[in-house]
Amino acid sequence: VQLVESGGGLVQAGGSLRLSCAASGFTLDYYTIGWFRQAPGKEREGVSCVYGSDGITYYTDSVKGRFTISRDNAKNTVYLQMNSLKPEDTAVYYCATDPVARLCAPWLMGYWGKGTQVTVSS
Repeated sequence: VQLVESGGGLVQAGGSLRLSCAASGFTLDYYTIGWFRQAPGKEREGVSCVYGSDGITYYTDSVKGRFTISRDNAKNTVYLQMNSLKPEDTAVYYCATDPVARLCAPWLMGYWGKGTQVTVSS
């Protein structure tokens, strides 16, 4: 299992970014997969996940209405469209997956990418 994130960068508050996570070594549509973030001095948190074959999505409250997760099974890629970005969204964003997890919880994810930095300036 390999996960490779891309799309991070520096953006002004109110701007947008789209993160991509290219997955290999497994079939994406049967796994729970999602995005997690960790800001300096804070614990890693689940931002958004899509669960297994039923495709149910989860968003943490602070990003609802601003972020959208999507999954392209043909490309084995998961995206996170981030709009109306705020300085408090600044963090390293990680893609993670697990074949059995049904919660968007970092301690349940068995496989991780290396992360991509997102910095939102005020």
